Amino acid sequence: MAAQCQSALEARAFLEHDTVDAIFCDINMPDLNGMDFVKGLVAPPLIVFTTAYSEYAVEGFKVNAVDYLLKPFGLQEFRRAADRVRERLAQVPLPPSAGDTAPRKPRNETESGAVGEASDVLFLKSDSRIVKVSVPDIRYIEAMSEYMKVWIDSQPKPVITLLSMKKMEQRLPGYFMRIHRSYIINLTKIHEVNKNRVFMDERTALPIGDLYKETFLAYLDTRFLGK
Repeated sequence: MAAQCQSALEARAFLEHDTVDAIFCDINMPDLNGMDFVKGLVAPPLIVFTTAYSEYAVEGFKVNAVDYLLKPFGLQEFRRAADRVRERLAQVPLPPSAGDTAPRKPRNETESGAVGEASDVLFLKSDSRIVKVSVPDIRYIEAMSEYMKVWIDSQPKPVITLLSMKKMEQRLPGYFMRIHRSYIINLTKIHEVNKNRVFMDERTALPIGDLYKETFLAYLDTRFLGK
C-alpha cells in the first residue's frame, strides 16, 4: 500500500507527487465528494468506490470505476475488487526493454485467446477464427457450460467462444452487469423490465437471479422516474 489518506484533499496532495496503480475511494466525505475528487484528477488511476449509498453506482460506472463496493462489505467482496484491479492492470502492455526488438506478447491475453486491443474492442477466438467484437454492440452474453454465446447487434447468430463468465465480466466496462449466473447484459440495451425478467427486445427475456437482484434493482432505482 502506497498511502492511507484521511480525506480527498490529502489524497490529492499525495497524488501530485506520487503515482499509484489503484485507489479504494469512499464517496461520502466531509471536505470533498469522492466522485468529484476522481473527476478532478488529470490522470486518474484505477478506482474502486466504497460507499453506503447505492444511488452512486451508475455515476461510478460513468467514470469507468473498476468496481463498486456497497457497505457493509466483507473480505470476499474486497478480494473480488482487488482481483479485478489486478486483471485490469494485466491488460496494460509491458514497455519494451533496452535492446529488445521483438514485440512482446500482450499481457491481457486470456486462456481462450481473447485479447483486449482497446476499451471498446475485444478479440474472441471462435473455432479457428479470431473475431473482432465492438464492445458497445454487445447486447448480452449467455453462459453455455464452458463456452459462452456473445450476442451482438445486427448479427442473427452469436459468437461462440471458450471463455469463463468471470473472465468476461472482469474485462467488460461498467455499463455491463451480471443479472444471473448465466447472463451478463448491456444496460444500455434494455428494452423492458417485467417482474423477474429483463427484455432485451420484444422476444428475448432473460431471468434475474436471486444473487444479482439487489444490485440490479439498485441500478434501476437510480434511473427510475415516477412514483
